[in-house]
Amino acid sequence: MIHLAGPVVLAAALAGAGVYGLLARRNAVLVLIGAELLLNAVNVLLVTAGTLPAGGLAALSAGGPARATAGDPLLPGPVLAIVVITIAAAEIGLALAVVLLTFRQRGTSDLTELRELGEGSPTYDEHPDAGELPPPASAPETPPGDDRTPSAAGAVR
Repeated sequence: MIHLAGPVVLAAALAGAGVYGLLARRNAVLVLIGAELLLNAVNVLLVTAGTLPAGGLAALSAGGPARATAGDPLLPGPVLAIVVITIAAAEIGLALAVVLLTFRQRGTSDLTELRELGEGSPTYDEHPDAGELPPPASAPETPPGDDRTPSAAGAVR
């Protein structure tokens, strides 16, 4: 059985790098990578906790690994890790799509340049009528019984 200090140190290093990526970076893609590192740290801890016997750390210290009984046969740690990976894949796909659209619209993925997207921007307006489109122009009506239709060239058939 592997010693528990190794995976815990690995998870701590991944979590530290993830927090640094979330807090210190300006690029949106690097912030997303930081979030993924945090989720991978959680996955390492879930898989490590899933390998513990039924009594957890108490069973290991009381009788050693030879006397510890097998845990749940469904392996809840790896199953939860797969759930986290699935949710992370959906999250990163959606977030990268938003970053790509923002980059195409604004020309940058720098998060400090994108402050105009929220309520704190100087151009934010709470009047809902300000951004509405004008109503569409109505087409000229033909009198009833007139079966003539205007053609593309403007002539009447």
